[in-house]
Amino acid sequence: MTDWLDFDRQHLWHPYANIADPLPVYPVIHAEGVYLTLANGKKLIDGMSSWWAAIHGYNHPVLNAAINEQLQSMAHVMFGGLTHKPAVELAQLLLSIVPKGLSKIFFADSGSVAVEIALKQAIQYWLALGKPDKNRFATVRSGYHGDTLGAMSVCDPVNGMHHLFHPVLMPNYFAPAPHCHPNQGLHVTDITALDRLLDQNHSHIAALILEPLVQGAGGMRFYCVDYLEQARVLCDEYEVLLICDEIATGFGRTGQLFACDYVPHFTPDILCLGKALTGGYLSLAATLCTDEVAETIASGNPPVFMHGPTFMANPLACAVAKASVHVLLDSPWQQQVKAIESQLKTELKPCQTLSQVKDVRVFGAIGVVELYQSVDMAAMQNCFVKQGVWVRPFNNLVYLMPPYIITAAQLSQLTQAIFTCLKEHA
Repeated sequence: MTDWLDFDRQHLWHPYANIADPLPVYPVIHAEGVYLTLANGKKLIDGMSSWWAAIHGYNHPVLNAAINEQLQSMAHVMFGGLTHKPAVELAQLLLSIVPKGLSKIFFADSGSVAVEIALKQAIQYWLALGKPDKNRFATVRSGYHGDTLGAMSVCDPVNGMHHLFHPVLMPNYFAPAPHCHPNQGLHVTDITALDRLLDQNHSHIAALILEPLVQGAGGMRFYCVDYLEQARVLCDEYEVLLICDEIATGFGRTGQLFACDYVPHFTPDILCLGKALTGGYLSLAATLCTDEVAETIASGNPPVFMHGPTFMANPLACAVAKASVHVLLDSPWQQQVKAIESQLKTELKPCQTLSQVKDVRVFGAIGVVELYQSVDMAAMQNCFVKQGVWVRPFNNLVYLMPPYIITAAQLSQLTQAIFTCLKEHA
């Protein structure tokens, strides 16, 4: 094991890591249920769902069977000029559960690419309508939409992870992040700021892109349903498309199947899905749109959508995604998420007594402890591993997004570990 770990340290670039002075990495040799087994035999309860994707836990028999069955016929085939049942059946399933009005699906290979596709669709939509000046985007601060260039351009340009690249990114329009909490009404100043931005710039704006109700890696912030509802109204008023990025929130994480579902009769023009789509087994994403968006693009010049990933609609990924969605729908996921939410609210509350803690907040199966200052990542990670849990903080945020199958006792070990490690490293 020493040899390959040494090779890792010398040659492998981990995400957001210093290649010259890397943080410790922990070698995983097995994953089962909610547990990650390290090479030294130590088991860790995963509080991250492998970056929010493994909602059913690991080594799930139904998902394993779906992969194995599909592997017997074909692992991959190009989607240009060809098609296959796994893609068609997954599309049929998705269209039966997403907000009504979404009817066309473009499969991609990662969440960031799904966002790139959404941005390109919005630009082509307005080009087809003879409005080439509508080629910029509006969003709100504290947002995160991915690590590729287009996606970075709609992330927070000042406080986000990508401020380094701001000079080379497409210039876009940013409204203040909404301040209303999920259980509160709308702050008038929040929506008037968005109204003003759209009023002044709508002739240049192709779409407004939002993470519905939960801002993920840009700050793990939650906001109220009324803001999302009013954003739809404003987009219609100012002739701006609405893109909803549900890569993090889709498939039950907030307590609804999609965060958009909190608003009755709500349909975005474009919807991005990823992460939990395959239950964490393979990389797959999807960008869905309405008939109007698709047919308008088809009326333009060129009449085709200008995108085509090599591994688009990979049969293995589509097969396991279909199985994962069925596992979710056939499970008591709403009760599970509600139980996780209730327990997180109770058991993370003591963290509020610690001097370095700024805020504790919970929404669905998401628990966040916000600190006044960034954590010492290496020390904090080591502490969590000693406590038998896997929690991956970033900046000044320590948070949990556990698999839905987690037991109350396992979740308590995670919440207690957060309190213990924060107290030790005050």
